[in-house]
Amino acid sequence: MADLRDIWAYLSASPLLHLTLTLAAFLIGTLIYKKSGSNPLANPVFLAVAILVALLLLTRTSYQDYFDGAQFVHFLLGPATVALAVPLYRQFERIRRSAVAIAVSLITGSLTAILSALAIGYLLDGSRDALASLAAKSVTAPVAMGIAERLGGLPSLTAVLVIVTGIFGAMVGPLVLTLIGIRDPAARGLGLGTASHGIGTARAFQETEIAGAFSGLAMGLNALATAILLPLIWRLAT
Repeated sequence: MADLRDIWAYLSASPLLHLTLTLAAFLIGTLIYKKSGSNPLANPVFLAVAILVALLLLTRTSYQDYFDGAQFVHFLLGPATVALAVPLYRQFERIRRSAVAIAVSLITGSLTAILSALAIGYLLDGSRDALASLAAKSVTAPVAMGIAERLGGLPSLTAVLVIVTGIFGAMVGPLVLTLIGIRDPAARGLGLGTASHGIGTARAFQETEIAGAFSGLAMGLNALATAILLPLIWRLAT
């Protein structure tokens, strides 16, 4: 055991260790996902997070130490988000023809996400801080954390809720959409992007490029809509 601790102490000093663990955890999650026949419940992001959390707890590694080593993945989020413009450009004509329907669905989806979160918080007798942290759960993390901070919430709690919402939406969203008879890829993409932001968008791309493009559009526009609507609703509700 002493030898194992010495080996871990040596490895943990390497800035590439946690980056390697992150990539390995995602590859394992992806392998399990494929072996399961692409079962949405075996979402590779969920599995990767579970593996990493277990490793960090087992090795008593702080999140800051982990992030210092894996922050290159965080850096790549920017280019990956910008790259969503490519499929959007390819679907521009279809998006233009559906502009009114997209606007209506996005506003409806944004209001539903906000009001349902506040309603659940009220029913559970949540504090004002908890409500402010919960309300922006369906928005991509950087925007959601900024909104929560302005409303007096806890950005760190909001980040956790955003991740949980994204993973849950990616796991059960496609099944729910299929059960209620929504099969058009554009409509499925809008639903996934509005409800579960980036993780839902990644899941949408696994279906079709059209679904992924509309999901990426919904993710961005929902962030804008929530940033405008939520402060107004918050003033009226509190």
